[in-house]
Formats: sequence, C-alpha cells, structure tokens
Amino acid sequence: MTSPVLEAAVAPSPVPPAGRARPVRTTRRHGRVVRGVAAGGLLALAGFALLGPLVLPDPAAQDLGRFLEPPSLAEPLGRDDYGRSVVSRLAHATRLSLLLAAGCVATALLLGTVAGVLAAWRGGWVDTALRSVSEAFVALPALLVVLLVSALATGGSLWALYLGLALAQWVEYFRVVRARAGLVLGSPAVEAAGLLRLGPVHVVRRHLWPDLRPLLTTLASLGMVTSVLAMSTLGFVKVGLQPPRAELGLMVTESFPFYDVAPWMPVAPVAVLFLLTLCFLGLRSDEDPA
Repeated sequence: MTSPVLEAAVAPSPVPPAGRARPVRTTRRHGRVVRGVAAGGLLALAGFALLGPLVLPDPAAQDLGRFLEPPSLAEPLGRDDYGRSVVSRLAHATRLSLLLAAGCVATALLLGTVAGVLAAWRGGWVDTALRSVSEAFVALPALLVVLLVSALATGGSLWALYLGLALAQWVEYFRVVRARAGLVLGSPAVEAAGLLRLGPVHVVRRHLWPDLRPLLTTLASLGMVTSVLAMSTLGFVKVGLQPPRAELGLMVTESFPFYDVAPWMPVAPVAVLFLLTLCFLGLRSDEDPA
C-alpha cells in the first residue's frame, strides 16, 4: 500500500519540456478548481456535522409511534425502526467520523513525521531501531492492528479505536518522510547551510518543510479517507463502536432489514461516505516537491 507513494517521494522531480509548459499550467489550473470544489463540499459536510447536532433533536430519542416514518418537510430523511430521527443521527455520525479521523491523522502525521526526520537526520542505531519498528507494523495488515487494539477494550471504546487507527497509519508517514528527508538532507544546499552554521531550525524551515509539505498534504487526505472508511467498516461488521451510538457503518447495518420498505435509511449514510471520500481525494496536492 505504501509502495507507489514511497516511489513517488524518492523519485526525482521530472522536468517538463518547454513545449509542454501550457499543458502543465492547464493541469495545475484544473487541479486548483478540483481542490476548490472538494474544499467547498467538505466545508458543507463539516457545517452539517457541527451545526446539525446543535439544532436537531436527540439522536437516541425514540418514538415507536413514528416507526419507519417516510421523509417529510419536518423530517427530511424520515424515521428509523425505533422512531429516531435519521437526519439527526446522520449529523452526529458525520461529526463523530470527522473528529475521530482528524485526531487519528494528526497523531499519525506528527508521530511518523518526527520519527522519519529523526531517522534520516541521525542515522546509525536510531535509524535502525525506528526502521525495525516500522517494518514490524508493515508486516501486519492495518485492519488487523485496529482489531487487535480494539479487542483490548470492551464496549466499543472510542479511545481504543482512535489508538488502533493512529498506530495503523503512522508507518506511512514515517517511511515517506524518512526517504524524502534523506534526499533533502544530503543535498548541496543543506551541506552549504551546515558549513555556514545556520542551524537545524533553518534547515527545517527553508529546506525540509517546503519539500515535505505537498507529500504530507496528500498523505493526510488519504489518511482521512482511510480512517473514515475503516471506522465505518468496523461498525458495519459490529466490531467497532456499538449501538445505540450514531455511526455511519452502524446506520447502514441497522437499515438493511428495512431496505425494501424504507430505502432512504441506507442511502443517507452511504451518500455521506461517498461524498467524504470524493472530497478528501479531491484535496490531494499535485504540487511538485521543491
């Protein structure tokens, strides 16, 4: 899973011929448009997730007299089999997915980036030790790491799910950052900075961060997609978070027995998952590393 990104990170930046300058500019302009549309869609979903729980009814409030009530102006997505508001549960589930995924990605990015730069900068036994730990994680499937950590906690603990997803992702950042930072730190510009005694802060600010930023942006976007889909997959098979918590995967599972009489129930969480995936993939940076 890491090979294409790793190869792209260590490969030298291609130099386009002079005759292809216009297509490159056109591609970058299209890329900016796609990222703008993706950012707009993501802001809309984030607004729904953050503001919805403040104005919508309690997602756990049951009203059995409104069993499988169809969509209406008062309830745009109808009611589920317990008479709970589907749009309210959808807002809470979207907020949970975004916040938990953001926490997992931030933790994995910080841990993997610091470890990768440290391994490339110090080398020797530090590099050997960190690389050995990362290879142990690579040998295990990411979903298995999440399941192992989740199994240590009972009752669908949020902290166990957060820890498992963060541990499953940090190795991606470590391997990419270590490979790219090794090239940057060995460049003539960094050697000149060392001869001039400009210090590590200058090297990080002027050389490492501008080179790593596009890669980290792309990895973070993919990490958000991975976290949201992994969380929903675990909820779908009832291994992750447990009912009655509102979660996208759980909502899909709970709606399946009624898909023929209430098709709006599975469509809503699947549509949110689809839109979140499209928006985060659209945010990927096509900026060439310096």
